[in-house]
Amino acid sequence: MSELETIQSDAESRIAAAADLNALEALRVEFLGKQGSVSGLLKTLGKMNPEERQEKAPAIQALRQAVADALAAKKDVLEAAELEARLATETLDLTLPAPEGARGTVHPVSQVMDELAEIFADLGFAVATGPEIEDDWYNFTALNMPESHPARAMHDTFYFPDTAPKGGRMLLRTHTSPVQVRTMMAEGAPVRIIAPGRVYRSDSDATHTPMFHQIEGLVIDRDIHLGHLKWTLETFLKAFFETDDIVLRLRPSYFPFTEPSVEVDVGFAIVKGKRVLGGSGDAPGHGWMELLGSGMVNRRVIEMSGLDPDEWQGFAFGVGVDRLAMLKYGMDDLRAFFDGDVRWLQHYGFSAYDQPTLSGGVGARA
Repeated sequence: MSELETIQSDAESRIAAAADLNALEALRVEFLGKQGSVSGLLKTLGKMNPEERQEKAPAIQALRQAVADALAAKKDVLEAAELEARLATETLDLTLPAPEGARGTVHPVSQVMDELAEIFADLGFAVATGPEIEDDWYNFTALNMPESHPARAMHDTFYFPDTAPKGGRMLLRTHTSPVQVRTMMAEGAPVRIIAPGRVYRSDSDATHTPMFHQIEGLVIDRDIHLGHLKWTLETFLKAFFETDDIVLRLRPSYFPFTEPSVEVDVGFAIVKGKRVLGGSGDAPGHGWMELLGSGMVNRRVIEMSGLDPDEWQGFAFGVGVDRLAMLKYGMDDLRAFFDGDVRWLQHYGFSAYDQPTLSGGVGARA
């Protein structure tokens, strides 16, 4: 027992005399490390018979605990002294000017909105806007959605208790398609617009949020057909993704406000485990990705908007701006767009001086 007392006394005196944290760490290794003297005593317990172990183990364990407590107490003292020394020497001059650097970044959604506006402006499209609080006539009825349509259900739509001017209900718009109707009613035909903006639906997961951004496109003119729609979408996607290797596939679908309706798929390849747009989806190692919905504007919608469907025809399409940003810039969770995390914005954000242009590249990063 006198040997253990000697070891403890030596250890405690040397620990108390440690000048800094590095010296203290060296003592910890010397006594409690894998090859330390106290650790060596603990290893001898395994070679003892039960009677010896019962007799000597408590003293050895007490020695280990005493050394560990001495190390912890000295560490607290040294850290407190180090902090006090730092506080005594460090100063903060509040009169100094703020450091030079970027004052903020453009959110990816805003950047993609600007990219889309630049592309479609080159194609002769104007930007149209409408109210985010709509009545159900513009949001549903004028778009040929019957009263029984599931999109009107409470679990999909945010309704207000107020009564709309036309006798229906007020709601947060579920798409930007009401802007089509309002524009045709206000301006007549021909029309060539895009309608970007916020829309609202009761949904939330990694790829859906209760509020998201959508861009709607509308062309109304004489003798418009699906060929015009496909050319417009191909031109838009080639400019947006900055590649000519874009192959589209139109699949028959159904939307109340278009007839015929088509889903638009774009070909992609798997490169290093990620989808990269380009090439035909039917080629080996490729596939098709559903990107947007579109079609020829339904005669009833044209008629409800105050135009003669026998004289005017057109096409419309809609695509989620947030999903376009996710696809182009490699983001994997839609919810991060609305978290307000400065680190995320610093990583994905754009310089305020980086204005999208077709000559300089709509997706150029600063």
